[in-house]
Amino acid sequence: MPEYLDRICDFVVKTDFKDFNATVVEQAKKVLYDTIGAIAAGAQQNEPTEMANRLMAYGGHSTSTVVGQKKKMDPLNAVLINGTAGTWLELDEGNQFARGHAGVHVVPAALAIGEERGASGKELLTAIILGYEIACRIGIASKIRMTMHPHGTWGTIGAAVTVGKLMGIDVGQMKALINISSSMTLATSRKTMLEGGTVRNLYAGVSGYMGILAYHLLMSGFTGEADGIRSVYGGVVSDSFDPAMMVEGIGSRYEITRNYFKKYACCRYNHSSLDALYKIMGKQKERKIRPELVEHITIETYSLAAQLGDQNPGNMLAAKFSIPFAIATTIIHGNSGVECFLPDQVSQPKIRELAARVKVVEKPEFTQLMPSQRPSTVTIRFRNGEAFTETVFITRGDIEDPYSTEEIEEKFLDITSPIYGMEKAKAIVEKTKRIEAFNNIQDYTDGL
Repeated sequence: MPEYLDRICDFVVKTDFKDFNATVVEQAKKVLYDTIGAIAAGAQQNEPTEMANRLMAYGGHSTSTVVGQKKKMDPLNAVLINGTAGTWLELDEGNQFARGHAGVHVVPAALAIGEERGASGKELLTAIILGYEIACRIGIASKIRMTMHPHGTWGTIGAAVTVGKLMGIDVGQMKALINISSSMTLATSRKTMLEGGTVRNLYAGVSGYMGILAYHLLMSGFTGEADGIRSVYGGVVSDSFDPAMMVEGIGSRYEITRNYFKKYACCRYNHSSLDALYKIMGKQKERKIRPELVEHITIETYSLAAQLGDQNPGNMLAAKFSIPFAIATTIIHGNSGVECFLPDQVSQPKIRELAARVKVVEKPEFTQLMPSQRPSTVTIRFRNGEAFTETVFITRGDIEDPYSTEEIEEKFLDITSPIYGMEKAKAIVEKTKRIEAFNNIQDYTDGL
């Protein structure tokens, strides 16, 4: 067995809640309620609702909460729906160093299996932290092909680790589980997000499903490769894999503390451009930017963001992956919230007309600054010859410029109070803050 795999499995199995410092625990709690908020809000959209209604017909052992839908289902279907709903509105947190979103892959799996087996709050958080850790380390150690979407890839292994930890398996079983789940990675397509193919939103849900399934395969006697991570992430979905990155600082540096949170309901690659726009808008408070007076807007940004240049997105998902649309809808609405990207806004003539005047170009110097910085320069030129320019190097919400706890809570309340009511939404946050006191998380998830 390769040394790195021995070490990560030994670390996952032997690490307990008491081994985490206060910073790790507090960040995990934020990731937990932030992800629950993203799931609950996404669950109100037509497709996740219809998906849940259809899968309910298959019955099953109904122990696990379908967040935001007043339903319980079997763990496999619950995690499938929750993971899918959690990505629907592009509000889920992520990790810039792993280049993906670990929380929405591991939290639904933790909730589904945690409820089924009556895990404690400490056990739930421990499994989330460790699943998040291994998932992100794979993303850091490899570089997923640009033609692939990161959802549904290393998150599958993270979900499996989360499940294995909750089920109390030993080191040898954890190795086998990781090797089995490595081969259950999806062949995801990056084009789905750019073209608005909403099957993309399923990827995280399938990862959770596969993570749970991998555990049952292990218990059924299935086996995997000797080093599934290196095989898949060093030669199938990526050509490079550095095993040293899997163990560098393990146990002292936790990836969940290096995450980012999102307040804008669109792709993270839009956010530095929106931050720069807000700076311009802030300086123009005396005279609101009037779309009809704008001649054109130029966005200079890094390579990944420069791909999001579609001026005519076809649906809500495509709009969330369009910088021109994000800029236009933000100028017209004055914010970048959920309502600004809903289907009825995608067809608004005023937004489309302004988006057609937004051009996105790559600035190679900005690309060289990734991943620690993801800069954008926004220049708005008006028909009277005036021009305003702002540059942002650090995106709001990143570890270098994090949102405050109050801002993260405010986001949760904004998106969940229409679903649960303000008092219940506040109660969910407060319950999460003391989740380690719960002996059975069914008491925590009751009513979600």
